[in-house]
Amino acid sequence: MLTLQPKGLYCPAGDFYVDPSGPVRRAVITHAHGDHARTGSQAYLAHRSSIPVLRHRLGRSITIQGAEYGEVVEERGVKISLHPAGHIPGSAQIRIESAGQVWVVSGDYKTEPDKLCEPFEAVRCNTFISEATFGLPIYHWLPQEQVWGAINEWWSANSAQGRASVMQVYSLGKAQRILAYVDHSIGPVVAHPTVYTTTLAVKEGGAELPDMLLASKDLSRETLRKALVLAPPSARASGWLKHMPHPVIANASGWMMLRTLRAKSGVDTTFVLSDHADWEGLRSAIKATSAERVLLTHGYSQSLSRCLREEGVDAEVMEVALGGRIERGSGETE
Repeated sequence: MLTLQPKGLYCPAGDFYVDPSGPVRRAVITHAHGDHARTGSQAYLAHRSSIPVLRHRLGRSITIQGAEYGEVVEERGVKISLHPAGHIPGSAQIRIESAGQVWVVSGDYKTEPDKLCEPFEAVRCNTFISEATFGLPIYHWLPQEQVWGAINEWWSANSAQGRASVMQVYSLGKAQRILAYVDHSIGPVVAHPTVYTTTLAVKEGGAELPDMLLASKDLSRETLRKALVLAPPSARASGWLKHMPHPVIANASGWMMLRTLRAKSGVDTTFVLSDHADWEGLRSAIKATSAERVLLTHGYSQSLSRCLREEGVDAEVMEVALGGRIERGSGETE
């Protein structure tokens, strides 16, 4: 039903691509992260709530059709529907049905619910294309409440010392999740301009989020000393943080589970917090689809496919297209 072309996964019967790596006639988008949603396509289909973010990132003039979860859209007789992926607001798995077969492209997904996303929905199918970003047994996430408690304690201690708490986060997804869950009684949340404008687009899509302050020269140092500052990793390299009073820098990522990456991060504190499924989450999600065939992309796809085959699942690694070239098991950093 889907074939791998230089620009990605293509459905010949419906003449559309899923998360293409370059401009195409019709692109069905799982979510608005940059390695899944790219500029230049003639028309896009995505979940309704992700439209403001996609316009913010791809251009206000893009032609885009929004669909609700479970709504069926037909392309040349092929039935397409979007189902919750639980990754970031508006993220979706793409269900494709044609000639009695059902394929599901998961995009990226998280199985632990949070209040920003519709919970991950296991969709029964014949073939399931799954990410394997954290497909090793070492990756096991702590309950979210423990992580929020640790972040709040860190922020509170820094505030008491008059030091700005700077959290390096991706501007879409992780930033809004932290904004939604931290204890705002500790102090204000200040957002780098990239995080601020992206968050406004997420709110326009329907997400209910607390207020934040835009980082600017007008903010007093007293405000910044008490603040939790959300900024993309690039802000540090640009020298943007030099305006922060005695900043303490942290990184929140699933990759911080690895000691070697913690050591290389160059920050003061790390928190293990991911918008992707961990090892058990991946295995349970895949099994819940009852798929006869599983194709794995990104991350530790070889390891996960080997484990699934040992458990009797027909699983293999699928090549993915990135920027017009084809690679095996590649994926975005998280």
